[in-house]
Amino acid sequence: MDASHPPRYSGLLGLAATVLMMAAVAAVFLYAPDDNNPQMGGAWPWLQRIFYFHVSAALSAGLAYFLVFLGSLLYLISRRDQWDRFAGVSAELGVMFSLFVLVSGPLWAKPVWGVFWRWEPRLTTMLVTFTTYVVYLMVRSYAEPGERSQRFAAVFGIVAFVNVPLVHLSVHMWSAAQQLHPPGIELGPAMSHTKYLCYAAFGCLFLHLMRLRLSQERLAARLRQFLRQAGAG
Repeated sequence: MDASHPPRYSGLLGLAATVLMMAAVAAVFLYAPDDNNPQMGGAWPWLQRIFYFHVSAALSAGLAYFLVFLGSLLYLISRRDQWDRFAGVSAELGVMFSLFVLVSGPLWAKPVWGVFWRWEPRLTTMLVTFTTYVVYLMVRSYAEPGERSQRFAAVFGIVAFVNVPLVHLSVHMWSAAQQLHPPGIELGPAMSHTKYLCYAAFGCLFLHLMRLRLSQERLAARLRQFLRQAGAG
């Protein structure tokens, strides 16, 4: 596949992501009803609307971190540069979506909990995961190019994934007295439809961004190879 000539469906994927995201925003603010559940901030029923985006971003981040793990493992098996690039791009997306989670969560928490942040299990594990992958990207950026650095990054990417399941399981692993996140919320039909539409919109956006970044990385790799050959010549 020629990275400089992406397939036609790449544009269609971007269009689909735009349309789905616009539909998701409309559904969140015009279709989904207010939620009076006290766990979600019953005094501010409109406030829970942020969670349609918050949870979708968290799932996208989790998917990205799994792809870092997968790409790192496949690189160690095959030693093919494409899997190293795949892992690096996945980590970038994971950090981006995690940052959205860490910003949108406190925006909801301030009027409900009275503070922007509390060191409860899910928040803490999410922050640790975000920080770990920021360090992973720093290692990739500052290490000397070469197979040794790629191997180190791959091992790092595999080990870092250990913390990702803890973000999801944290509400079950610690006692209820330590929790602020509810283990589960029942949603009505309209709210469920909106939730899944947001999942689809974020999923399509994730695929579109992944494709764009991988194409950029392939082009950058070709340019570096050309410059090395021109320098050697």
